[in-house]
Amino acid sequence: MRIGIDISQIVHGTGVSRYTQLLVQSLVKIDHKNHYVLFGTSLRKNKQLKHFQQDLKGYKNVEFKIFCLPPILFEFLWNRLHLLPIEKFIGDVDVFHSSDWLEPPISSDKTKKVTTIHDMVVCLFPSSLPPRIVSNQKRRMEYVKKEVDMVIANSQTTKEDIIKFLEIPEDKIVVTYLAASQDFKPQDEGKIDEVLEKYKIKKPYILSVATQEPRKNIQKLLDAFDKLIQDPKSKNQNIHLVLVGKYGWGKGFRLGESGKGSGQVIWTGYVPQEDLLALYAGCRVFVYPSLYEGFGLPVLEAMAAGSPVITSNNSSMAEIAKNAAILVDPRSESQLVRALNLVLNLNLENYQKMVNASLDRARFYTWPKTAKQTLKVYEEVIRSPQ
Repeated sequence: MRIGIDISQIVHGTGVSRYTQLLVQSLVKIDHKNHYVLFGTSLRKNKQLKHFQQDLKGYKNVEFKIFCLPPILFEFLWNRLHLLPIEKFIGDVDVFHSSDWLEPPISSDKTKKVTTIHDMVVCLFPSSLPPRIVSNQKRRMEYVKKEVDMVIANSQTTKEDIIKFLEIPEDKIVVTYLAASQDFKPQDEGKIDEVLEKYKIKKPYILSVATQEPRKNIQKLLDAFDKLIQDPKSKNQNIHLVLVGKYGWGKGFRLGESGKGSGQVIWTGYVPQEDLLALYAGCRVFVYPSLYEGFGLPVLEAMAAGSPVITSNNSSMAEIAKNAAILVDPRSESQLVRALNLVLNLNLENYQKMVNASLDRARFYTWPKTAKQTLKVYEEVIRSPQ
């Protein structure tokens, strides 16, 4: 088979970026029979696509089609006008795997289309997204409903949401779970100390990793942290909160009305993966109180690094974390405070039990497994008479 994949999103530094990058890397490692044609376009971040091309230069079954054009041009051509089939850019392929942002038309009836839908935020929380993203995604999903032969969902939660909102038949949706990169693991203390010094972080600290946008519920975490450190009976008044992630959209966030404790909150912005590994491994607890996730990759990354996890009791987070994390109602400040106090005050034996539970849960998910399941989707869709 000739398999085309849109890799344009690897340049954005998000969970979807890591999914695309790790999936492609894993596919070419396990599959030496099929030929991969990787389409990528970016104007400002084209160098990152070129770096990815260099990383895979040793694989003979990989071909790159890199363009220095802005994605907004393809949004207009493909998601709005639905002109210029993908074959014009990558040649004929048997299967084309589109991203969760662009949905190009195809020119051949023999070419099968597969796409990944990571979540249904656009239908569940449209007010949490910029209008441009909502309109683009809704247009794209109309073409998904009409043209795609198979949809990959990253969780059972997302699959159920796709069926509900897009009315795509259940037998056209396959669940393939994500995984943390194998780089995420417990780290050497020396490496942790080096990274903490770089970002002026002192132990102990609470960590959260998320793009700054309303759905990630960062303000509620700040409110809970404010209550934690202002409690005169608390033993955790001197702990720090480290917030990692680039600005996405929405209003800014603030800590408490009094402003007390503002020096205990550290905003790092985007952090490269080599530093993120140490930040995960060095934290006392990782907190991910998102209102909704199609998967929630940071939860698994923290678990793989050996961090105890507090996350939301809804959507895929409860599905992925199961009994290896403390699950809370993300809208409840009091539940977040209680969970934080619980983990922060554990004795060494019980804290280690949470660490072990995280590590065991993370081992259940691997990229070779995800790649094999995805390759099986390609093979089955080719055999399908539709």
